[in-house]
Amino acid sequence: MPETGPASIVWTAPAILLASLLIAWGAESAQFFIAQSFALAILAWMQTLPEFAVEAVLAWHQQTPFLLANLTGALRLLTGIGWPMIYLAAALVHRKRTGTPFRRIHLEDQHSVQVVGLLAPLVYALVIYLKASVNLFDALVLTAIYAGYLIVLSKLPPEEEEGIEDLELIPRTIVLSPRPRRIALITLCFAVGGALIYLTAKPFLSSLMALAVVAGIPAFVFIQWIAPVVSEFPEMASTFYFARTVTGAPMALMNMVSSNINQWTLLIAMLPVVFSISAGGPASIPLDAEQQLELLMTIGQALLAMLFLVNMELAWWEASLLFAVWLAQFVLSVVPSAGPGLLSLLARENRPYITGLYFVLSGFELLRMFLGRRKPQAFHAFAAIWRQHVRP
Repeated sequence: MPETGPASIVWTAPAILLASLLIAWGAESAQFFIAQSFALAILAWMQTLPEFAVEAVLAWHQQTPFLLANLTGALRLLTGIGWPMIYLAAALVHRKRTGTPFRRIHLEDQHSVQVVGLLAPLVYALVIYLKASVNLFDALVLTAIYAGYLIVLSKLPPEEEEGIEDLELIPRTIVLSPRPRRIALITLCFAVGGALIYLTAKPFLSSLMALAVVAGIPAFVFIQWIAPVVSEFPEMASTFYFARTVTGAPMALMNMVSSNINQWTLLIAMLPVVFSISAGGPASIPLDAEQQLELLMTIGQALLAMLFLVNMELAWWEASLLFAVWLAQFVLSVVPSAGPGLLSLLARENRPYITGLYFVLSGFELLRMFLGRRKPQAFHAFAAIWRQHVRP
């Protein structure tokens, strides 16, 4: 394997891009034979392999100050950049094709499972925040939440076949192939894509770390912002691939939501397991006040984003707001906090205010829902799906 210096980015970046396309083609083809949401859950799990690898290394070496930095940075990146990027890609293509603005992404009824499914791990994340630790019991609860989520997804019906003509050449060819060849090709897409991500993630991360050292980027900033850009690259590539078709924008958005659920459950659950194995026995990961604040800010952002989807759509102003607040806290996080001046003061003190802003906005959205200004369609659609497909 080539040495993982800065130059390795030349081969690792294209390899991860190819892997992202392969697993996206696999998921896009599989949605016609299993539920789309279940296919997206598989896709999301494979895409987050690099993030799991980064967090596993940090947990094994018991680098507790960096564990939450990387996790929260990755989650805020997915929601603060990923969701708005999906809307922007779809809006640009729609404007180019029709000359009219694209106001909102409309979700389908089955997507209510992901929207509602995001709520349970967020509630439990608040429990973790309040007790300021993550242990093996938390891992068990979070794994059970994810298992329940997968069980519900597995009950959903596959997509209707009339959407096949909208597929690109490669996934359409796979879908129209005879059954044995189709199964083999879908499996091959997932297997090769997953193997490429697994084999390339570490050298890709190492090359970025080498570049960070050359650029003089501090370790914490790198772990919280640069490493997640690398580890979340497969999601970004796949979702852009889906979103550029406009009609695929809901699938792209649910791919991101599936990744969010995956990381709020399985990724957090993995940490105390690896940490305990490294420690030689059951061990709890303590969270200091700074880590608690990072976690609470991320919960606030995810709660606001989930409430935006309660009416089964993402409007242009909602995507813009998610990006604007993320951008503000990102810029302030990389500004030097030492020294006098207003900017340095904001760099030191911004996190409690931004966290408060997320929860104030979430409270406003809840008030709108109770007043009937925002329809909780996701809960109604989920209840209908439960009655029709799960309860029988």
